[in-house]
Amino acid sequence: MKARRYVARESDVASRLMGGEMMVMSTRDSTLFSLNSVATAIWEALDGVTPLDEIVANRICKEYDVSPEVAMKDAEALVEQLAGHGILILSDQPILLRPMFQEISQ
Repeated sequence: MKARRYVARESDVASRLMGGEMMVMSTRDSTLFSLNSVATAIWEALDGVTPLDEIVANRICKEYDVSPEVAMKDAEALVEQLAGHGILILSDQPILLRPMFQEISQ
């Protein structure tokens, strides 16, 4: 059985929803990505604690006419590509991210 994959967005990535598609820019190499509606749905669901296979089954396969096998293959290719540009974090364990801002008590 294949290990579950957890995916989270890097905290220092610039992204904006424009016309139903997510525009994402890598701060590592300034590469700009335009995510289609399926990739945008995956992007929005990446929380670091929900396994990628659950995102595909519960969001992609229910909203789009695609088989689970094809959807998972495409989702894995997407997250691998974006992780290669420093946009996503991949792990075989849930990813608990630190908040970007923490209150400092005196």
